[in-house]
Amino acid sequence: MSKIPNYDLYGESARPPWYDAFNFEWIAERSRPNDWHIAAHRHDALLQILYIRSGTGHVLIESEKLVIEPPSLVLIPAQTVHGFVFSPEIDGLVITAAQRALESISKAVSPGLLPVLQRPALIPVRPEVGDDTLMPLFGLLEQEFRGSARGHIAAGMSLMIALFVQVARLTDAASAASAAAGATVNDRRAAQIKRLRELVAAHVREHQPIEFYAGKIGITAAQLGRICRDELGHSPMSLVNDHLIREAQRDLVYSGLTIKQIAHALGFEDAAYFSRYFRKQTGVTPTEFQAAAHRDLSLN
Repeated sequence: MSKIPNYDLYGESARPPWYDAFNFEWIAERSRPNDWHIAAHRHDALLQILYIRSGTGHVLIESEKLVIEPPSLVLIPAQTVHGFVFSPEIDGLVITAAQRALESISKAVSPGLLPVLQRPALIPVRPEVGDDTLMPLFGLLEQEFRGSARGHIAAGMSLMIALFVQVARLTDAASAASAAAGATVNDRRAAQIKRLRELVAAHVREHQPIEFYAGKIGITAAQLGRICRDELGHSPMSLVNDHLIREAQRDLVYSGLTIKQIAHALGFEDAAYFSRYFRKQTGVTPTEFQAAAHRDLSLN
């Protein structure tokens, strides 16, 4: 199985999360030497926000490829798998910042920003907003990053919070525009999520790909991914994994079957692979979970 690279910045091995508070660079600086292509990777502790003023390209967010239509913002929280392809005419910038530091500041001054910081997004920007509001903020951020005046890191992080206030406002405006289009979209999405849950319950032990569920609902896998992230805050595969783990936990506690029998009943050909999967999802092995659950039940 291939492993998604974990980078600090593009192509650089990950460093401790507090090594840098924030970084500013123009997209061309990093993308030109890489032939305008940034392969899929992730940052364990770093958030990135890109502002695309002009040019073309697309962004890969987890399994979904989105076309970038400038001007727009691209928000990539920590631990999100992402990649880019830009045209040589791209004009834009990227800021990288410590996710935990931004969240800590947000909790203190504006807790409502936390969901904005934690969800990947491609956000359209009206040209006048970009020119009159965002670019002055980006200019100040670049000044603090490249300068060495007293408190420049603190000033930069404060400016990042101001930037995310603007991002939240843009997100609210986009949501309001969607709501104005009518409740039928929300009703349809609710029905699609309900149908997805029913399909997962019926087929989870078959280990079907996301394309299977999307086809049953009558949409593409990319559309299903977008609906789940918008409505549930996570991917369709997370929903599948959650359901499969609940089934596994139920069998481990109540079925009386061996680990090998449970693995086969859940559609795993190899009990060792099932144990690795279970531990990845829960942090403990099936045996450890089963023993702890039985101890808890014996005390009640």
